[in-house]
Amino acid sequence: MKQLIICAFFLISIFQLQAQVADSSLREVKLQGAVNFRDLGGYKNKDGKKVKTGLLYRSAALNTLTDADIAKIASLNIKYDFDFRGPYEVKTAPDKIPAGTTRISLPAGSENVGDSNYMKNMGRYMKSDSFLLSFYTVLTPFKDRYAPLFDSLLANKNTSPILFHCTAGKDRTGIAAALILYALGVDEETIFNDYEATNYYRRNENAKQIAQMTKYFGMDEKVATSMMGAKKEYIQATFATIKAQYGTIDNYLDKVMGLSAKKIKQLKAIYTN
Repeated sequence: MKQLIICAFFLISIFQLQAQVADSSLREVKLQGAVNFRDLGGYKNKDGKKVKTGLLYRSAALNTLTDADIAKIASLNIKYDFDFRGPYEVKTAPDKIPAGTTRISLPAGSENVGDSNYMKNMGRYMKSDSFLLSFYTVLTPFKDRYAPLFDSLLANKNTSPILFHCTAGKDRTGIAAALILYALGVDEETIFNDYEATNYYRRNENAKQIAQMTKYFGMDEKVATSMMGAKKEYIQATFATIKAQYGTIDNYLDKVMGLSAKKIKQLKAIYTN
């Protein structure tokens, strides 16, 4: 029985990987100096429409882009680069973006990430990945981090492409992608799968970082792997917390993000067809 369970799990993992590989051929923007750069378009929503491609992009850090990468991003005609990183992260790894792209800083909740106090507390962070759950379930910074992004999406009458990112393109970026897709009417299971797809797009980078975390910080490999992974329960915890506090995700988007039913309809008109 145990062997059958392991075999079934293996087959499911292979199927999910193959699905992500197939999906990446349509979604991924391959760059030499950045990972997890991909298009949110193509997902079908509950109204039978699809999120438009070529308008909404997500990514990890953009500080090591090559000249060829910058030229490739320039060809996407991205108007805005929404950066969720804090001051220290930005200072040590400034974005490299095309001249025609405007960077907008949205550091709420990340003000101390990477600074001396943050590093001083890394010891307790290394014992488990439980602190990540608080990152996903403390909603306080979400309004200042994401409401301006939604405001810009609504004001985007010319439907210019936009990009949003953090350092790994996993946590802050993953939550943003989840809220955007939900607002556009995409079902939760698809949203969670998109979140988990980061594990595929970051597979090589994660392997390197896990090795460094275990070698230089003495972190347990399982904990490091868990911390670097995009675990479905993380984003599910965000949705569960929102529902516990606001009743529904729709009510939260209305009361906190300022997305009334009318504005949701406008968003769908702009970003789905």
